Amino acid sequence: MASGKGRVLLAYSGGLDTSVILAWLIEQGFEVICFIADVGQEEDFEAAKAKAIKVGARKCIVQDLKKEFVESQCWPAIMCNAHYENVYYLGTSLARPVIARAQVQAAQQEGCFAVSHVRFQFAYAALDPGMEVIVPWRDPKFFNTFAGRQELLDYAAKKGIPVSSTKAKPWSMDENLAHCSYESGLLEDPDTTPPVDMWRLVVDPEKARDQPERFTVEFDKGIPIKLEYAEDGKPISVTESVELLTAANALARRNGVGRIDIVENRYVGIKSRGCVSALSDILIPEAAVPRVARHILNYETPGLTCLRKAHIDLEGLCLDREVRAFRDQSVTIEYGRLLYNGLYFSPEREALQSYIEKSQEHVNGRVRIKLYKGNVIIEGRTSGSSLYDMSESSMDELGGFLPTDSTGFIQVNSLRLKKYGAMKKKSENGL
Repeated sequence: MASGKGRVLLAYSGGLDTSVILAWLIEQGFEVICFIADVGQEEDFEAAKAKAIKVGARKCIVQDLKKEFVESQCWPAIMCNAHYENVYYLGTSLARPVIARAQVQAAQQEGCFAVSHVRFQFAYAALDPGMEVIVPWRDPKFFNTFAGRQELLDYAAKKGIPVSSTKAKPWSMDENLAHCSYESGLLEDPDTTPPVDMWRLVVDPEKARDQPERFTVEFDKGIPIKLEYAEDGKPISVTESVELLTAANALARRNGVGRIDIVENRYVGIKSRGCVSALSDILIPEAAVPRVARHILNYETPGLTCLRKAHIDLEGLCLDREVRAFRDQSVTIEYGRLLYNGLYFSPEREALQSYIEKSQEHVNGRVRIKLYKGNVIIEGRTSGSSLYDMSESSMDELGGFLPTDSTGFIQVNSLRLKKYGAMKKKSENGL
């Protein structure tokens, strides 16, 4: 039976924020169970569990969610070339629905009356409308005590809580199998170059291999199903989903692929800088805190960057022009916005998913890729579902298309341009 104010399940990473929140919740009289989602981050889970118990957690649960993360989140994101504001590939956002679902299920199994996290509240509302949510960053007692990361670091030192963040390196990290993000501290100045020793995953492109590295990726209905490459002259073929993304990561990381540094617009209108190795879900809880009025992020997204670019290239061969245009202009942008804003568990996301899957029925084939010092270079593609006809496109033969067929087409489509040109000719400005 839970004592005090009741039993709470905290989404825990072992980092600065969640370690301080754990200790603070216990101080407020809650019995806390920690939940760690293994979504592929390079983490010592046994050490994180021991740390949670040492701080005062009743127990700490670690759940392997890598396969679900890759197959239910990363692959659909590739299928629709998901992005936010053109450049952020949503690495952090993709993991949150998987984590939230597993956390709610664990809370139900452990008899918890509430869950706690910073940015999962939209997901919690859909997954278990009756579950209470404790968000310390919205509690005046918490945010008046911890105005910023400096206060969090001081509190951790006072409580003897070991953290990787330091006053010299105050940024925090959020890592999964697809991605690593960096935020806070000196990164909040958009004109400050990220320190060389900050980047955790991807080698500096200037220091990457001097020889290009090649691999081939095969898709079925828009989903990566096989990756082939050579390691020390030995051919390797990978088909299992987690292993495939892991292999793509390894190739991209050692070739300097996947770093970005951007300024993005958050849900509530605040601009945020990011360098990828973004944040998703509702950010109102943190937006109320002065420390995030100007927020900076850095990202690394190695393997996903390569697979996404290969998929885009293959679509040029297999996807109908109008299907692709509608998807790119309406579905992809909205899908990315929903993920970024934490609205994965929504009817509109489900509706978009149906279109995405339908659009990918014939996106099958292989793409050959070269990696070199931060660049992803497409070298060729083949498909049994190709819409490309070499004879029709050739400049050396007529094929099935007669040049005279275009006369009427051009005449009809130029009518409005002739009218517009005549109207502009009468005006003072002309064309």
